[in-house]
Amino acid sequence: MSHITLTESAAYEVKDMLEQNDMEDGYLRFKVQGGGCTGLTYGMGAETEQTDKDEVYEFYGVKVLVDKYDIPVIDGTVIDFKQSLMGGGFTIENPNATLSCGCGSSFRTKEVAGEPGDC
Repeated sequence: MSHITLTESAAYEVKDMLEQNDMEDGYLRFKVQGGGCTGLTYGMGAETEQTDKDEVYEFYGVKVLVDKYDIPVIDGTVIDFKQSLMGGGFTIENPNATLSCGCGSSFRTKEVAGEPGDC
């Protein structure tokens, strides 16, 4: 069972970004870090290697790394990419988030509040 889901449209965007950066064999890193106005923030970036602390998931040909420590906070999260007239962007739906703020990337869970900072 997967702890996260990367939709097909999100995988397509990630694959395109990796290719544009000559990282066809790279990974998408999805992480949680302290900060933001509600205590925790999501982060995503490209990586070339996994560590022994990582869980590796694969969706539509894209490998996603998640630190095992972050799994309880993001279990069940869906990462999508939505296109609109104003442009496109990634959306993150986390069923564990009990509070979030207007910026869309800051949250807290029942068990983990994090340390609020600037949003």
